[in-house]
Amino acid sequence: MTILELNFEKGWRGGERQTFYNMTGLRDAGNEVHLLCRKNNPLYTKSIEAGFVTFGFDSVWEICWFLIGKGHNYAILHAQTSQILTYAVLTKLFHRSPVVYSRRVDFVPKGFFTRLKYLLADKILAISKAIQQIVTEFSGRKDVELVSSIVTAQALDKSRAIELLEKKNIQPGTHILGTMAALVQHKDPLTMVEAISELRKIRNDFVFLHFGKGDLEPVVQERIIQLGLQDCYLLMGFYKNVEDFFSIFEVYVMSSEQEGLGSSVLDAFLYKVPVVTTRAGGLAELGAGERAMLCDIQDAAAIGKAIHTVLADPVHKEKMTTLALAYVQQQHSMEYIIHRYLNVFNKINRTAVVAHE
Repeated sequence: MTILELNFEKGWRGGERQTFYNMTGLRDAGNEVHLLCRKNNPLYTKSIEAGFVTFGFDSVWEICWFLIGKGHNYAILHAQTSQILTYAVLTKLFHRSPVVYSRRVDFVPKGFFTRLKYLLADKILAISKAIQQIVTEFSGRKDVELVSSIVTAQALDKSRAIELLEKKNIQPGTHILGTMAALVQHKDPLTMVEAISELRKIRNDFVFLHFGKGDLEPVVQERIIQLGLQDCYLLMGFYKNVEDFFSIFEVYVMSSEQEGLGSSVLDAFLYKVPVVTTRAGGLAELGAGERAMLCDIQDAAAIGKAIHTVLADPVHKEKMTTLALAYVQQQHSMEYIIHRYLNVFNKINRTAVVAHE
């Protein structure tokens, strides 16, 4: 089967990483996989380096022209974002190839035209039950299927992480807590600051490393100063290969008020780092079954208390991380998720062939 993956985002975030994992897994399963993306962005570069046929464009008009002229060559057009779904659907009259859309965010969609393009897609896949419910209620479709995200283990460079601790003058024996979350509203970083303030009332033997950038950074920094947390709440900004820092985390924390799934939590599971998280979106699914400590959205006191519980109870910590590791290895391996994708693609492709005949 020849599959075209489509992703026109500018940067490299969770959705782009999942696009690349999809490409790799589908190719490993014996399929011909090509990529349509933004020219010279990180995904474009990584795709070429990995030997994929890669079509890079600067404008949506170039995308539409390509799909009109070349889209018919593909058994499946797999749209990875809502934006790129628009152009795959707009040109469908010309290419007539089945369009599959993977939805990864839990923002509630709006508008007649958004609903129309959801109805015109041949299949919509959701990466969490929360997103599945949102799309079903919005579009009226009853065939939205759950195909979640892939997690793969990387070799972590612990020496790099330790070097960072030394640069920050963090003393041996200090508990290292952390998160990898953009400083934007749906991640609710201000609740995270309040949670660390609550934890500070209980104990002061820790430091919290917040990796990520965003437009709320000045507000967050101001609140850190107001609460006197400058020595224990460190805004780290953007780091390449940020996963290396899972090697030193003793607790991973998420304070999101909205979250499609929370792929960084899956990374924490894989590296046996205990997780404290809100129940936002797909995070509630991930943390179910005692795989994580779950707290209500915006409940800073509960988050702070949960972090303390994890640090104070090694038996409970070991139970959580063991359950979480088994879950992520079974339900989020590349082999398992690609098998789910191919079941969907093969079914749609057979239907399309019969229709064209």
